[in-house]
Amino acid sequence: MKIAYLSTFYPFRGGIAQFNARLLKALSKFAETRAFTFRRQYPDFLFPGKSQFVQADDKSEPIDSVRLLDTINPFSYFSTARIVKSYAPDILITKFWMPFFAIPLGTVLNRLKKTTFNISILDNVVPHEKRFGDIAMTKFFLQQNHLFVTMSKAVESDLLSLLPKANFIRLVHPLYDHFGEKVDTTQARRKLGLPADKFILLFFGFIREYKGLDLLIKALALLPNDFHLVVAGETYSPFNNYDKIIRELQLQDRISLFVRYVADQEVPLFFSSANLCVLPYKSATQSGIVGISYHFNLPVVATNVGSLPEMIEPYRSGLIVPKITPESIAQTIIEYSKQQKKQFVQGIQKYKTIASWDYFAERLIESSPKFAK
Repeated sequence: MKIAYLSTFYPFRGGIAQFNARLLKALSKFAETRAFTFRRQYPDFLFPGKSQFVQADDKSEPIDSVRLLDTINPFSYFSTARIVKSYAPDILITKFWMPFFAIPLGTVLNRLKKTTFNISILDNVVPHEKRFGDIAMTKFFLQQNHLFVTMSKAVESDLLSLLPKANFIRLVHPLYDHFGEKVDTTQARRKLGLPADKFILLFFGFIREYKGLDLLIKALALLPNDFHLVVAGETYSPFNNYDKIIRELQLQDRISLFVRYVADQEVPLFFSSANLCVLPYKSATQSGIVGISYHFNLPVVATNVGSLPEMIEPYRSGLIVPKITPESIAQTIIEYSKQQKKQFVQGIQKYKTIASWDYFAERLIESSPKFAK
């Protein structure tokens, strides 16, 4: 069996590129694979971060991918389809997370759907930040696929609202297990310049309005002084508003800010230094941050949105915040701090048994009509 995987790969960086690289490696155990990626993913003026590409100090694993698709050059849509088709794949996998990619990817899929089994792994269907035309473009993309993979009930519901007869399977988001091992907590805190004697709360990942960092900062003001917040991640929206809240609440000494892209080799330091990972999201589908946290056996407190409860409650690997308010977030953090971490780590081990990349890859391959034959 031959599998083509068209999505974000090295030299692009970020969580989606990491997901794709990890899944490609697993797929390669069962089939012949080839990675195809973007010649241009976003125009620079549309990209809110510092860089789309792996930097010299990033220790990312290189992926041998063919750079073809230019999202703002329609001619590349057809040339990409032609080159991918010449590989003669049995399965073509794409990953979909925002409508910006619907037309480029959808056009490629349209040119191959008569000869190839098209599978899309859906991070989001309805975007967190909606714009005119999103639904029409997304529908076009969805109609070019034979099967969808969802990783949450929320995404499944959104998919069926746009494509009621969609063929889909739901799988658990695998753990990001490529960051290496946990390091000594004292050593990690010393390297990051964090207080050695505080209860460290970690907010990790790209900073966007819907992720509720403002709520967590306000919650910190309601917690005793022995709680300290670490914010680590590149901002995708102005950070001035958060700075203002920090100053108004006089929390400068209780927050450590690492507002920048966090390279892979730094990730163990942040998760090893923390007592708890907090996801105060205002909206969500699934979250890769949970998968990173579980890899380091770090429990999670998260708001009751999207699939976050599905990733936590059945396993008792953390606690769910009942209301999306600073008061409720603070109360749940206090509740967690009074319990034994050991019981939550045991829950994480249960999650790990079903969250493997190999299982995810096998289910994709088994879904192909060729496999059934």
